[in-house]
Amino acid sequence: MENNSAKFNTPISPNWCPGCGNYGIWASIKNALSELALEPHQVLITYDIGCSGNGTNFTNTYAFHSLHGRAIPPAVGAKLGNKDLVVLAIVGDGGCYGEGIQHLIHSARYNSDITVLVPNNQRFSLTTGQASPTTEKTTVTKTTPFGEIKKTINPILTSLDAGASFVARGFSGEGKHLTELIKFAIEHKGFSHIDILQPCVSFNKENTIEWYKGVVYKLDSHKHKDDDLIRAREKAEEFDKSGKLPIGVFFKEERETYESQIPQIASEALYKKSLEGIDCFK
Repeated sequence: MENNSAKFNTPISPNWCPGCGNYGIWASIKNALSELALEPHQVLITYDIGCSGNGTNFTNTYAFHSLHGRAIPPAVGAKLGNKDLVVLAIVGDGGCYGEGIQHLIHSARYNSDITVLVPNNQRFSLTTGQASPTTEKTTVTKTTPFGEIKKTINPILTSLDAGASFVARGFSGEGKHLTELIKFAIEHKGFSHIDILQPCVSFNKENTIEWYKGVVYKLDSHKHKDDDLIRAREKAEEFDKSGKLPIGVFFKEERETYESQIPQIASEALYKKSLEGIDCFK
């Protein structure tokens, strides 16, 4: 398949730290869009505040740079307004699983037809490395000088329990695998959530690229049935039991999307509808 990912570049070069996992994620997103034969005008990406949010400047698609943790609501709104758009929301682990976790839960419950990508480096890195909801217990950071004492959020379990119809985990160091996951997520009709493991070379000295390579493994599609919710939950908790982090599709199911159940937009995108004869003040 022809890859023309360069059309998703802008004249602005990325300025992430050398070795940051965002480079791999950025490449995988562009490759996925290209391999799906999409054009820049067919895609909208909403961005969180944070290191990943700088992708607004580097990625040639329609874009909306939201407030911290609030990238999902404009993505849902855009899909309601124009169901023909491919809509992605890129939200860091701090924004998605902290400030904005209610947006993740309810858009998963609605089964909105958007794809949420969460670069997860276990830190608030743009603000210099404070603990995030995915920081492991005992970890020392600027906000946890005596070690993190709070229970860590499990993003996969959270999404499964919220009712997401597509739940996956990727790794920035496995570019081809991550590209395929993003393609699957975009093609899925319904809410798709991919938690993406990535190193932070500046503020996370524990979860390095070498550390990830020692614990990450790919789910075997022949052994793991992704329509089994109980099995998906078991795999989501595997790190706590074995120290291993599976990547791949944990769960997917086909069901009606939020947009398909709203009669006003089921047949035609809102932006195409005429307002002629409509009295908005009645």
